[in-house]
Amino acid sequence: MSINERDIRERRFAHEIRTALDASAEALPADIAERLAAARRIALARRKAEVAVPVPQLAMPGPHVPMFDEDDSPLHRAGAWLRRLGLIWTLVALAAGLMGIYHWQQQKRVEELADVDAAMLLDDLPPTAYADEGFHVFLKHGQ
Repeated sequence: MSINERDIRERRFAHEIRTALDASAEALPADIAERLAAARRIALARRKAEVAVPVPQLAMPGPHVPMFDEDDSPLHRAGAWLRRLGLIWTLVALAAGLMGIYHWQQQKRVEELADVDAAMLLDDLPPTAYADEGFHVFLKHGQ
């Protein structure tokens, strides 16, 4: 039974009890009604205290995998272990992919720089002309 189904059953049961108590509340003597009202106030105060302190949980995308499973069968434990292993392999594949992309981009950058160097060495102008600031101004105004 899942947590939601259990919660729904508890709420239905509580609603049935409340309905039965409300129906017979007027027939009770005054002293019993007062004791029940005091017990209800105490129960509500405790419930508010429980709700006021939420339990922090890590939020992760994807299906929720509890750290401590309620079902302790060997098949369930193996499935939980395989899910965790699948998550690890996914992270390893992602890291390998990112490293591959980085290496590919670095290789492209080296090839571009090599092409620029080859063009500069095969050009008729000496390499010192490219370092001269006046040459760049000449090229901008000449075009």
